[in-house]
Amino acid sequence: MNKNVLIIDDEERFRELLARVIGLEGFTIFQAKNAREGFQIMEREGISVVVTDVKLPGINGLEILRRVKKEYPLIEVIVITAFGTIEDGVNAMKQGAFDYITKGDEDDHIHVVVERAVEKAQMKSKLQHLEQRMESQYSFENIIGESKAIQEAKQMANKVASSDMSVLLQGETGTGKELFAQAIHQASPRKNGPFVALNCSAFPKDMLQSELFGFKKGAFTGADHSKKGLIEEADTGSLFLDEIGEMDVGLQAKLLRFLENKTFTKLGDTKQQSVDIRVIAATNKRLREEAEAKDFRDDLYYRLAGFTIDIPPLRDRTGDIPLLAHFFLKRVKNKVRDIDDDVLSLLEDYPWRGNIRELKNIIERAAILAEEDHITADLLPPELRQNSQTAIVSPSSTLEEVERSHIKRVLDDVDGNKTKAAEILGIGTSTLYRKIESYNL
Repeated sequence: MNKNVLIIDDEERFRELLARVIGLEGFTIFQAKNAREGFQIMEREGISVVVTDVKLPGINGLEILRRVKKEYPLIEVIVITAFGTIEDGVNAMKQGAFDYITKGDEDDHIHVVVERAVEKAQMKSKLQHLEQRMESQYSFENIIGESKAIQEAKQMANKVASSDMSVLLQGETGTGKELFAQAIHQASPRKNGPFVALNCSAFPKDMLQSELFGFKKGAFTGADHSKKGLIEEADTGSLFLDEIGEMDVGLQAKLLRFLENKTFTKLGDTKQQSVDIRVIAATNKRLREEAEAKDFRDDLYYRLAGFTIDIPPLRDRTGDIPLLAHFFLKRVKNKVRDIDDDVLSLLEDYPWRGNIRELKNIIERAAILAEEDHITADLLPPELRQNSQTAIVSPSSTLEEVERSHIKRVLDDVDGNKTKAAEILGIGTSTLYRKIESYNL
């Protein structure tokens, strides 16, 4: 989305002055002296933010605000009030204005307010685009994120989807490994077949074997009927084995034999059966290291790891946090529609040991607790509010984590001015740019 800003004011000198102040910050400025001209420009151009005076001939600024919110919901509106009309500003906020500014104070921080409004408009546009692109519940379009790390993972998964190769997804708990597995299945020629998921850590060894391969009636005490295993249920589709690293070594040998020829025998049976399935496995362990340490069968590892994809943790893609937070908020479907800026800052500074799953739970909890239409910092868990910084800069933090946190705080303190930030940090501007790119800031 663009950075087009429309200024509506009937005082030409003030309008020109405001245009120069905002234009210096890299925004494209459009001007109108009344509501009629303003809406003609909105219809013609892709406007992100409207800055309008309250007192206008004909249709006033508050009416412009109401109409923009109805006809152009992605546009943010900033209202400018004259001295003595602060009440108009308060009314504007109640009707959905992004902010209001009193005339005489605009030079000090109008560009900061406009920048924030543009960012919010861009966020709303991205969310709308995501919703429009969701053709199915499980697709790569539903894996939200624009960071380099998540884009690379998506590209790899998309490329392997059309093949029948086994895939191993590696990543911490809560990073979305099952969502990746479902997306691979959905993008594959097997998409019309079943997608069957099994969490290997959820069953004891004997029960896991029967869940996987099935059993024949009378195979063991209590087996009063025959049961299909999940391997058989997944025929013509995909079998997702989550937390494969937790599987018992004895059962690993049986799984390896199945993967080699796609045949299996139910517990208590002598008849072999064959199926046509693709196996996608996932783990929060480093299976290569586990195999080298003899804690996982190396032959099974190499069979599963035909194509390995590393899913990045949330702390390595903090730039995606605002987009994910707003996405989860929209799914709550209650009166809460927005998240305060200081809340987003706290979320970006938190280490997220539980990754995306933890972020989802926190947003949903805050939305339920909210009394107003936005999430405020007091609705966050105490450990996130009080210890977000110290949690990152802790004795267990790596030097990279400490450096990233410090650079981010300095950039926040100088409103993103990279020249000032480089001076404070005592490094060259080019070095700062490299670190910003490296840390996805």
